[in-house]
Amino acid sequence: MSIVSPQAAPDDSDVVRVPHDRDAEMSALGGGLLTLPALVEVVDTVKAADFYLPQHATVFSAMHDLYGQGQPVDPITVAAELGRRGDLHRIGGAAYLHHLVQAVPTAANAGHYAEIVKERAQKRRLAEEGVRITQMGHNDSVETKDGVESAVAALQSIITGAREVEKLSVADRWEGFLDQLEAGEDPNAISTPWHDLNAVLTLSGPMFVTVGATTGGGKTLLALNLAAHVALKLNRPALVASMEMGGNEILARLTAAEALVPVDRLVRRKLEDSDWDKIAAVSDRIANAHNFVVDDTANLTLSRLRARIRTMAAQGMAPAIVIVDYIQLLTPESAYNGQRAQEVAALSRGLKIMAMEFNTPIVALAQFNRGAVGRRPLLSDFKESSAIEQDSNAVLLLHEERDENDQPVKPGEVELIIAKNRQGAAGRIFPLAVRKHFMRIDSMASS
Repeated sequence: MSIVSPQAAPDDSDVVRVPHDRDAEMSALGGGLLTLPALVEVVDTVKAADFYLPQHATVFSAMHDLYGQGQPVDPITVAAELGRRGDLHRIGGAAYLHHLVQAVPTAANAGHYAEIVKERAQKRRLAEEGVRITQMGHNDSVETKDGVESAVAALQSIITGAREVEKLSVADRWEGFLDQLEAGEDPNAISTPWHDLNAVLTLSGPMFVTVGATTGGGKTLLALNLAAHVALKLNRPALVASMEMGGNEILARLTAAEALVPVDRLVRRKLEDSDWDKIAAVSDRIANAHNFVVDDTANLTLSRLRARIRTMAAQGMAPAIVIVDYIQLLTPESAYNGQRAQEVAALSRGLKIMAMEFNTPIVALAQFNRGAVGRRPLLSDFKESSAIEQDSNAVLLLHEERDENDQPVKPGEVELIIAKNRQGAAGRIFPLAVRKHFMRIDSMASS
């Protein structure tokens, strides 16, 4: 196969004095075209402007946009996207994308290649600023003080990779903290449907919260009620990533909870006239819930979840809360040689980092070990890894007390146990009313 040389690419002999590394650019892009983990590293390290060769910036832009939309990224999809944009001929055709893949020594080093691209871009900006600083030094109309301050700001911008110097000291943060205290409440905080929980736990910012229960213990029910409260009552964007249920099942549960129609009649499509009246009363609210996103993608990975959050943010509705149902069903992106505990620990840590990255609460559900059945659960009961408890800012456990015949001691009631709470006291236990036929969990005082 002959590779068409892109017309937009300058010959190396003409640009030898300009800091750049053609091989690193090609390998970073090729690695991203090969594997999703490599793509994540590249996207998190560089931006289109860091590529010196114009066709490489064009390829990266297409890859970045596909990734942000949660779409697959490979030579075929990128070629199709470039063709749609009218840019395919500018990079040398689809054959050049395959050439990029063939040029990669190993996709595992894509992040390192991207760092080289970023470093060369910083050198180019340093050279450009050096010319500008020299010109200011010879310009009598520029005040010396202003020129020095401009030069320092430009150099700091190159070092940090940002448009302005980050303000990280306590002194820099103090005034903003006082403003928040004076405001009296956190504007980003979101409430839950359960006032007992709101009294001791605030969902805001980069929090990683785990909800644990046995199979059928109500954790999915609680999580969907929380997401519906945020999206439909508070009118804030919510994302539910479900590997446990499909979209239609989630819609059936949502409709049952909002319209108070028995879920079994919704699932079996055996609705009565009175049910249709109740559904009609909430239809507009649910039909306009564009901010309530349900991702039931099979084999969901952390990278795909991150891409979904970025897509929502790009559309102007960054999630106020993210629900993951559930941790142990996420697909690991790396092999751990059969060490399941390490896989789950990596998934848990990844969710915590993601909460910090997007500054949003992530509420992840987790399964208990079989040993937790029949007794009040403990923090140590999480299936397959203790890292879940260690990574969490807060841990909520659900427990339904049962007798020796496995019958509920208090029918229609479940305990919510605040087993861990970095915001305050832990150990609180309070009852919630469960109406499973309506797919609802309510505070006892309002039931």
